[in-house]
Amino acid sequence: MKKITFILILSLAIGCKQAPSQDKVVDNSPNTSGDQGGPTAYFAKLQADAIQEAFEGITTDKGKETGLFPIRTTGVSTQPIKEAAEQFLKAMSLSQKERASYAIDDDEWRKWCNVDNGIYIRQGVSLKEMDSLQKSMAFNLMQTSLSAKGLTLSKDIMKTDQTLKELNNGSDAYNEELYWFTFMGTPSNTEPWGWQLDGHHLVINYFILGDQVVMSPVFMGGEPIITSSGKYKGNSIFQDEQNLGLALMQSFSAAQQKEATLSMTKERDVAKAEAFKDNAIINYEGLPISKLTESQKEALLQLTAQYINNIREGHQQIKMEEIKAHLDNTWFAWVGSTEDDAVFYYRIHSPVVLIEFDHQKAVGVPHDKNSGPTRNHIHTVVRTPNGNDYGKDLLKQHLKEHHH
Repeated sequence: MKKITFILILSLAIGCKQAPSQDKVVDNSPNTSGDQGGPTAYFAKLQADAIQEAFEGITTDKGKETGLFPIRTTGVSTQPIKEAAEQFLKAMSLSQKERASYAIDDDEWRKWCNVDNGIYIRQGVSLKEMDSLQKSMAFNLMQTSLSAKGLTLSKDIMKTDQTLKELNNGSDAYNEELYWFTFMGTPSNTEPWGWQLDGHHLVINYFILGDQVVMSPVFMGGEPIITSSGKYKGNSIFQDEQNLGLALMQSFSAAQQKEATLSMTKERDVAKAEAFKDNAIINYEGLPISKLTESQKEALLQLTAQYINNIREGHQQIKMEEIKAHLDNTWFAWVGSTEDDAVFYYRIHSPVVLIEFDHQKAVGVPHDKNSGPTRNHIHTVVRTPNGNDYGKDLLKQHLKEHHH
């Protein structure tokens, strides 16, 4: 990428991963910045500062709510995920397995971001360096862990990186296979373990304890949103998340819209819970869902499900039931206008889920004439507030109970 692109990325203040010296790292991500200072040093400091803080989780200024995430039996087997992970690890070479394997409580969980490849190093093993069998096993793990919708969306996001490569004269910063896998812990039916996928515009953290699953933080984004040329012409992502969000806001009365709206203008990127924001303090803002009509509540749940339905069937239903149990303590916040072609930000926030949708400024598409946020660049984030991102609340309870 050209230097001006990295300056723009820096201005967005998006965190990314820098590997500390003790990490097991192979630098298979080309440095295209030509400058080890600037953005590289800035992002390295973001990571160092974030990881230095003990994990607390996203909370409000009233502090952490407790007792929200008990260890329990869900009745939905995770055996297929365990087997898929074991097959994937078995297909790796010894050196690949060593690079991809971490302890269950390693800080690797917290080292993820969506910045272009080349100005930082990602841990693990990338799809690009895998043989055909290993790639098959990698996608089998994703297929087993995600729903059909979640797998399709993940693959379509990867396609947008190939489109960016085409639009940027074959830049090494972009590639549909520059996505890295790591494992925390050992696949087990009883002990905690999990996996992480980390790459540009796609990050999945997947924790498992028994038959419980925590899939968060999840970052999904893309640019361009609708591909009009090249290998993946016609590829399209986030249209339902965008259109259902706008339709919900348009369904509100004038009084409801006023209460939901934090600002009527959308001039910048707004997302608050992206990379290195594990301990962000984000207060409930906007319109409380308790003030919605029953039909509006159903529309809100339908919008929420667009994100939760990326989890495998069964565990998706469990998470939605958890969200419904806290529906009257859920808030909807909006930034932007409500015209049919509006650019906007919205947030769904409760004690057990935080979802963000944000139209972003153009970064990767060259010669984009938009100076502000555009519908052609979208970021979404799903978090579990109050300490259970990465399954950390469940892990803490497990370790206390079993005295590891």
